[in-house]
Amino acid sequence: MELLIAGNPDPDSRLPYLLRLPLSGGMVFRTSGTWPRTKALYCHPVPREEWPQDPDIVECVPLRSCARRGAAIDLVLDRARENRSQIVFTTARGREAVFWQSPRTRKQARPNVRTPRARAGGIVDLEILVDSHEQYA
Repeated sequence: MELLIAGNPDPDSRLPYLLRLPLSGGMVFRTSGTWPRTKALYCHPVPREEWPQDPDIVECVPLRSCARRGAAIDLVLDRARENRSQIVFTTARGREAVFWQSPRTRKQARPNVRTPRARAGGIVDLEILVDSHEQYA
């Protein structure tokens, strides 16, 4: 499994790179950078057929992990620095949007929010109680 970043052959596009993920037979995005260092990068999903036959590869990095978790794809690259990132599917201004972000970018956007690190183990049944007489949610 590899993360491939190639130059976009379309000269009219404002997004100069193509990003290819090995999920679902190959997901392809147009993006504005090769790695989300200081800000989240906007990604535009395109059909797999838009990946060129002879791509101008800018970066080819082996992946340790590429897994879809809900509305995000978690990426772990096989390199020492800048090895974790996330592709997030969201809605912005009423339209579907995809952003590629690093852990540093996520922390800057929501500085006091901690990400849970452990899973709840040993819970067989989860019981949720609702008070129907509650005045405020």
